[in-house]
Amino acid sequence: MTNESMMEIARNVVSLAKQKGASEVAAVARVKREVDVTWRDGKLDKITEATSRGLEVRLFVDGRYSACQTSDLRPEGLAPFLENAVALTRTLAKDPHRSLPDPALYMKSTPEGLSIADPRIESITALDLRRAAQSLEEAARSVKGSEAILSVTTNGNHTWMETTQVHSNGLEGNFTSTEFSISADVTIKDADGRRPEEGDYGWVRMYGDLPDVATVGRRATERALSRRGAKKIASAQMPVLLDNRPANGFLGYLLRPLSGASLQQKRSYFEGLVGKTFGSDKLDFADDPLLPKGLGSRPFDGEGLAARRLPIFEKGVLKNHYIDTYYGKKLGMPPTTSRSSNIAWKLGTKNQAALALDVKEGILITSFLGGNSNDTTGDFSLGFQGFMIRGGKIAEPIAEMNVSGRHQDVWKRLIAVGNDPFIHSASRTPTLVFDGMQIAGT
Repeated sequence: MTNESMMEIARNVVSLAKQKGASEVAAVARVKREVDVTWRDGKLDKITEATSRGLEVRLFVDGRYSACQTSDLRPEGLAPFLENAVALTRTLAKDPHRSLPDPALYMKSTPEGLSIADPRIESITALDLRRAAQSLEEAARSVKGSEAILSVTTNGNHTWMETTQVHSNGLEGNFTSTEFSISADVTIKDADGRRPEEGDYGWVRMYGDLPDVATVGRRATERALSRRGAKKIASAQMPVLLDNRPANGFLGYLLRPLSGASLQQKRSYFEGLVGKTFGSDKLDFADDPLLPKGLGSRPFDGEGLAARRLPIFEKGVLKNHYIDTYYGKKLGMPPTTSRSSNIAWKLGTKNQAALALDVKEGILITSFLGGNSNDTTGDFSLGFQGFMIRGGKIAEPIAEMNVSGRHQDVWKRLIAVGNDPFIHSASRTPTLVFDGMQIAGT
């Protein structure tokens, strides 16, 4: 189905919903095609190829609001769907804060240079993905010490999506996006009977930007083998290097309470802090939906607001929240954007090895294993595994450890940011260095 036909469906839905009594309407139509291949221990485990399409209709009727979905896009299916949806909306309580965004905030033209759709996806088949998954396992089992491997699971995936959005107050937009990914997960047997598991992956917009399959497979096994003999260490407060991969998750705990919903519902430790210092001057990044090839790039957000770069922290000072139209009205704040996109960090000049040399003695966290972070108080407690840093070098593995603290305190202790953003994530976090965090072990 083409952009033109989905646009026509969305336009017709808006027109029909208004005929049936809606004062304002937003129609969001999506078509998605995905191919996914999983290979496990020398044989094909699963292969799926599916195309789906659906429609979300946001209705504003007599001061009331609802959002309804359907996968039946036939004209004879849409008419009764909309009639029922409008009637249902009339039974809900009124909410004076519900409305479509101000049309002045819509995009005037589609931004150029996003590079988020790869036409090559039409030539990438399920057989290509199967071959990649098989090659990933072969590479994983080629590493010295691979006799310790218990199991290898690999995956290849590509996804194509078309999004079309039409609002009754002026927005008409559509865009196409693609994603490609490969991954390998390796489980090994340790001398004490434990089964460490590690992996590696690549996730990109353009097929040609995927990392080398053999490199990903080998790295997965090397990471798993490096976990052998991991032990707890004594509890202490010490410097921490946070690897750029798990740093994505830690950043998520920072971004989550920046939402308008968290602020309005008094569930945010950022309440009242715009314009004030929250972290060290190394905490410096913006939200950038216009980053070429970015996994979070988009011409407009989920409610149709035009994409624009939004400063979040500048030298530790909080500059903005993620505010959509609804919570903006409730809070008396102008909308910014409904959700995060790409995070563009002000990077440092050193790689992880150089940062470890600066730390001299501490730990490197390579993954988090469960835990929690409280959006209201800022308290967090997270399980992790990683390595000791001794004499500025990565040393023995450690495991079954816990790191805890308060975000309001920890981000003030951020003393360095690496030059190595993790490009296989929209958060694009570099290695982060904290001069002291509370570590719990034996």
